[in-house]
This record gives sequence, C-alpha cells and structure tokens, in this order.
Amino acid sequence: MLGVVIPQEARAEIARRSRGTPRIANRLLRRVRDYALVHGGSDSAASLDDVQAALELYDVDPIGLDRLDRSVLDALVHKFNGGPVGLSTLAVAVGEEAETVESVVEPYLVRIGFLGRTPRGRIATPAAYAHLGVRPVHEGLGLHDL
Repeated sequence: MLGVVIPQEARAEIARRSRGTPRIANRLLRRVRDYALVHGGSDSAASLDDVQAALELYDVDPIGLDRLDRSVLDALVHKFNGGPVGLSTLAVAVGEEAETVESVVEPYLVRIGFLGRTPRGRIATPAAYAHLGVRPVHEGLGLHDL
C-alpha cells in the first residue's frame, strides 16, 4: 500500500517493535519508508539496516519503547526510587497528561512486565530495572512486599 519494498527480516524488525499493534506497525513502516526515501535515494526499498537506523532515529528501541515510555520508566526508577508513586505525580514528572500516561504508556509497560499498578501507586518491576541497566533500590523485594 505504501509502495515500499522491505525484506522479510526487516519486516520482522518492524513487527517486533510495534508492540503487536497494527496501527503502530503502520506508523513505523511510514517512518521507515520516509527514512529510506531521504537516505536511500529515489527507490523505495528499505534494508534491515535502514529499518534499524530509522527506528533508532525515531527513538524506538528494540522492544518497542519510545521516548515517552522510557521517560516514565526513568522517572519511576530515578526520581521516585521505583515507586510507589501516584499517576498524577508521575505524569507531572514526565510532562504529560495523566490520561495519556494511563491510556497510552501504562498498558504496554504493564503487559511486558515493566510496571506494576498497586493500591499505593505505580511501581517499577525488576524487569524495568534490568532493561534500564540499573540496580533496584529495593533489592530482594518482590511486588507483594511494596
């Protein structure tokens, strides 16, 4: 539909970073097409290297986290010591509306096991710390302990 030729391994890379959401896959595909047109000349072909470079340029990491996702995780881990922290406070810390954090960011972070929702607020899981390459503040504590 977009007129871009992409090899199977490059399509798989886009799919991996799309969170299993067709709308996001289409958005990433458009970004890859634009990147390939600007950096590759007049043909509309994109290699795996083009896909990886485009998604790096657009700040989408290998598991599909974007700038806002990482901002939420970073704030939770570094500003609030892993939580618990309330939604409104977390939203203010990243400069977004609470509704955006709750409806756009949280579902994916919860689904991949990086964020927990407790009665006291949002918490970073050990997987979030591992992804960020940070040692947990509450080492040895599980979600049930917080």
